[in-house]
Amino acid sequence: MKEENEILGFSALPEGCISYIISFTSPKYACIASAVSLGFKSAAESDTVWERFLPPDYQDIIAKSVSPVICCSKKELYFHLCDSTLLLDGGKLSLRLSKPSGKKCYMLCARKLYIAWGDNPMYWNWKTQRESRFAEVAELLIVCWLEICGKMQTRMLSLKTNYAAYLIFKTHQNSYGLDYSSKASVKLVQQIIAEVEGENNIVYLKQPTRRHGRLRQLGVKKIDGWLAKERRDGWMEIELGEYFNDKGDEGDIQMQLLEIEKLHWKGGLIIEGIELRPKEG
Repeated sequence: MKEENEILGFSALPEGCISYIISFTSPKYACIASAVSLGFKSAAESDTVWERFLPPDYQDIIAKSVSPVICCSKKELYFHLCDSTLLLDGGKLSLRLSKPSGKKCYMLCARKLYIAWGDNPMYWNWKTQRESRFAEVAELLIVCWLEICGKMQTRMLSLKTNYAAYLIFKTHQNSYGLDYSSKASVKLVQQIIAEVEGENNIVYLKQPTRRHGRLRQLGVKKIDGWLAKERRDGWMEIELGEYFNDKGDEGDIQMQLLEIEKLHWKGGLIIEGIELRPKEG
């Protein structure tokens, strides 16, 4: 009875006041509130609420989109940016929003990455891939020195957010040399200070085989967190590391994968890009 009286008292407030209060909650709560009553529905679906859930720079982002974005309301725009991929920077950068929080998720295409010998057709081939959101992907023909690196300005990311970077890739059925360990890192590169912050992680692009004595020394449980996983879009991903974006004025985030120690031959890797997305839940 007490809760019902509280709801009735809350619903007696002006719609604009209810919208203002709901705007300080979350997209999930706003959707729940819209089911309470017709009055709540109108307040919870107002532009006042959903504009607050959008990134502060959403208008600048939309203006840079390769394709026009046309939505009838801020709520429709919010879910459009969550469910669809927005291509920016001439189609070399993609953006979507995390549905629970509205925080920004970016992916740098392979063309925006530094790939050692990536412009040499003896080692890398650039081609179209039907399943990719980008016009080109990078296909590894053969190298012994594997180095892939991407950068993004911290001011482009959502504030007060812990991000993880992922290499998005596929492998050919006859790929080779990718089941050895590689070093991966996500580091902050500051313009004034030459040092970088971050740590190296050991990752495996393919499941290590038992011919590696080191696998038996490590034990499977210790490396499970660094194995590649299949995504819902059919690509594979491997986490490179994490970075907490505080105020967005720290400098550049550098994301890197290296295998330059064993120098064995590698081939059959297809790179779509590197994705930065919030670690939530």
